[in-house]
Order: sequence, then structure tokens, then C-alpha cells
Amino acid sequence: MEVTFAGLLGAIAGSFLNVVAYRLPRRQSLVSPASRCPHCQTPVKPYDNVPIVSFILLRGRCRSCSAPIPLRYPIIEALTGALCVGVVLAHHSAASIALSVALILLLVPAAAIDIEHRIIPNRLTALGAVLALAIGLLLDPSGEPQRLIAGAAAGGFLLIAALAYPGGMGMGDVKLAGVMGLFLGRAIAPAIMIALVAGVAAGIVVIARKGAREGRKTAVPFGPFLALGALVAAFVGQDIVSAYLNHFG
Repeated sequence: MEVTFAGLLGAIAGSFLNVVAYRLPRRQSLVSPASRCPHCQTPVKPYDNVPIVSFILLRGRCRSCSAPIPLRYPIIEALTGALCVGVVLAHHSAASIALSVALILLLVPAAAIDIEHRIIPNRLTALGAVLALAIGLLLDPSGEPQRLIAGAAAGGFLLIAALAYPGGMGMGDVKLAGVMGLFLGRAIAPAIMIALVAGVAAGIVVIARKGAREGRKTAVPFGPFLALGALVAAFVGQDIVSAYLNHFG
């Protein structure tokens, strides 16, 4: 029952995150007007706004003008639902579940916006910081000092990297890393490591395809790699840290 509820709620949340990813970087209201086709501006009927199902029934096209509906919409809905189910299955405490779900709801639009617009909006990271602090203090106050230290360490580490190599990442990445630490605590270490390794691997692929000169000029957003690292850490980050400490501690 809990798994089913998490999946449905996650898919519904994913539908709203699509709105956030589209409207927030365009500085549009998230609540008004109601969802509408960006091509013909026809409002989307409630029965055409059911996560995943409506996309399938409409065969990926607007009912009014037949314009294609971006595939990323059902992908984000399905991904958010699946991640929420995974959190319920992987975690057992209310604090871990709440922190992980809130982190997912932050990371999905942050990555989507960064991919399309090369920015991570301050309003998104600010809201994430408030949620992390509120959830942590309410459900796990004893763990809050560790999460605060992790947030400062992660943000400070990426700030040094950003100042040393301004073209490599932006301040949005720095702020997102800091907020991730507020959610993950000590699991932020493997999250950052995974993000860096994935980012370097992507850079190598770009250079291999475009050549060294052209590849170095190609902007690759770092936010999605941070999101990847944080998602992995949300599920197995504590296990990775414990294994490391047991082996080398």
C-alpha cells in the first residue's frame, strides 16, 4: 500500500515538476494560468492531465492541435514516481524518507532546468535549503549539526573549484551542492565524488567526439551530474561511507 501510494504521489508530483521546470526559468507563475498547450494555448483538460496515462492515450500529441508533447514530460513523471517508490523501499525512518523525497523533488527540476537553460534558479535552491532545515529539525534534530557541516563543506569545496576554474561550473552548482549536503549529511562525500567522475567522463566523451579544441569550448551543465551523485547517495551513500570508514578507519 505504501509503495503504491508513493508511486502515485511521485508521478503526480512529477507532473507539477514539469510545470516548475518549464515556468520557473521563464519567470512565470507556477499556479496561474492552468496548464495549457504551448503551441495553441488551449487549456489542458483534467482528463488529459493524468500523469503518464494521458500521454499514452493521446499518443504524445495535443488533443486540440496535434502538436507533439515533449517526451520529457512522461519521463519526468515516471522517474519521479519510481524514485519515490525506491525511497520507501530503501529507507525505514520517517526522517530518511522525508529528506530523500524532498531532495528528489528538488533535484528533478534543477537538473531539467540546467540541461535546457544552463542555470539553477536561486528560488529553487533557497526553497530546498528551507525544506532541508525544516525537515531535519522536525524529524531528526540530533543529525542537524552533521548536515549543516556537510552543506558548508560541499558548498565550500565547489566554491573553491568555481573560483579556481570559472568556466567549469557556476554559482548555481555551488549552491546546489551546499543544499545537497543539508539533505545528505556525510553521504554528500560520495555524491560529490560521483558527480565529479561522471562530469569528467562526459567531458572526455565530448572531446573524443568533437576534438580537443572544439570539445573544450562546449558547455556541459554540471547540475545533472550533481543530481546523479545525490540520487545515488540518497539510496546507498550512507552504506558507501560506512564501508569506507570500516575499511580505512
